[in-house]
Amino acid sequence: METGVVEHADSYAANATLKAEAACAAAGLPAVGDDSGLEVAGLDGFPGVRSARLGVTQEARHERLFARLAGVPRPWRARFVCTLALAIPGRPTRVFTGSREGEVVEPRAGSTGFGYDPIFLVPEVGKTFAEMTPTQKHLWSHRGAAVRAMVESGALGEITANA
Repeated sequence: METGVVEHADSYAANATLKAEAACAAAGLPAVGDDSGLEVAGLDGFPGVRSARLGVTQEARHERLFARLAGVPRPWRARFVCTLALAIPGRPTRVFTGSREGEVVEPRAGSTGFGYDPIFLVPEVGKTFAEMTPTQKHLWSHRGAAVRAMVESGALGEITANA
């Protein structure tokens, strides 16, 4: 459900909560909101919570990031972060976070995925997210980790308990 929520907060958790609570209020049903970003260690966590707003297109985002990395010694250590917020009517919103450590690489590699996937290498696998099969990506990704955290917490059982 499109909520029309503007991601103006300074944290993944706050942005995810804004979206989940808006959708929950609009539908009167449980809702999940998410926010994610790429944090590059050599750039003090940039672009972080504003990763999607770094440029209008994927190409523009990559070029702006590589321009900022000019002169920064490699390897370009980074991590992806994803936060999910679960809003259930009449209950406090719960937040779950997952992350994946890796490296920003150039040149780009792979043709699947979106966003920063072709430039984010998972060293344990030796592949970028864009080179992975969907099953591999779900296993190794920050989103997969956040979903697993939500499932393992038992929070989804609250949805059926609320019905």
